[in-house]
Amino acid sequence: MDTTMNTANSSRFQVSEFILLGFPGIHEWQHWLSPPLVLLYLLAVGANVLILITIHHEPALHQPMYQFLYVLAIVDIGLSTTIIPKVLAIFWFDAKSISLPECFTQIYALHIFICMESGIFLCMAVDRYVAICYPLQYPSIVTDTFVVKATLSMVLRNGLLTIPVPVLAAQRHYCSRNKIEHCLCSNLGVTSLACDDITINRFYQLTLAWVVLGSDMCLVFVSYTLILRSVLKLNSAEATSKALSTCSSHLILILFFYTTIVVLNVTHLAGRRVPLIPVLLNVLHNVIPPALNPMVYALRTQELRVGFQKVLRLGIDVSTK
Repeated sequence: MDTTMNTANSSRFQVSEFILLGFPGIHEWQHWLSPPLVLLYLLAVGANVLILITIHHEPALHQPMYQFLYVLAIVDIGLSTTIIPKVLAIFWFDAKSISLPECFTQIYALHIFICMESGIFLCMAVDRYVAICYPLQYPSIVTDTFVVKATLSMVLRNGLLTIPVPVLAAQRHYCSRNKIEHCLCSNLGVTSLACDDITINRFYQLTLAWVVLGSDMCLVFVSYTLILRSVLKLNSAEATSKALSTCSSHLILILFFYTTIVVLNVTHLAGRRVPLIPVLLNVLHNVIPPALNPMVYALRTQELRVGFQKVLRLGIDVSTK
């Protein structure tokens, strides 16, 4: 009878906060990971801010391809800022507690930023497809209005489709456990602590991944297959090289983004034996692409490099006056 009463009392109890323990198995020395994470975060924010300033101030970069890159830079800043400050607070100040509303807000922010990154990569792939396969019609198809409509459609799609993720998580009852072996509030990591059934949460998480990320990845693959087929039909080797160089930076980043997502899901399924690996990859996946994207574009795009030089030279001139 006492056991029954204890169970009933436990089921009525609702935890008021979660405790983020950090990286599993290395709690004692995980703070030593803060220097590389700080460097990656500063690189991600600084490089993307530089991209925003450069595209804004350089008229030659007011083109659809760079306008999508402008949106991607904003998404990258938001994605890395959603994660890293809280991770560093855990390492430096032992600020492991997070309220339920804050946790569910972080879940929503993570999902919308990752889905937005996937959506912008799709927009970039479509932009390159039209530019290479239909060069004469490109100026009339991919206009400023097209960029605005494509961006807004991605914001609406991802903003609406990701709302049920935190809403469903908030509807679960957290009656006993509140310690999360993670540095952030992941949806499945949080809902696994619930005392009631989470089948609907798992189902919607899987559906969202297939509907948004899966469809984006398939459409990107189709776009670049058509691009490659069109490029191989060109008679001039110089034209072929130029066409491939214009989309090589996009392709590098897209392959890295979707490959890491696949690897992350595989390691998550196998993460029961070594739980540190999926947690570490999850954190790095949210900070390495934002830091990597600007560097790849800077190395592969001459117009952007010239823009960087002008902005940096202007900054030096202003500081010396």
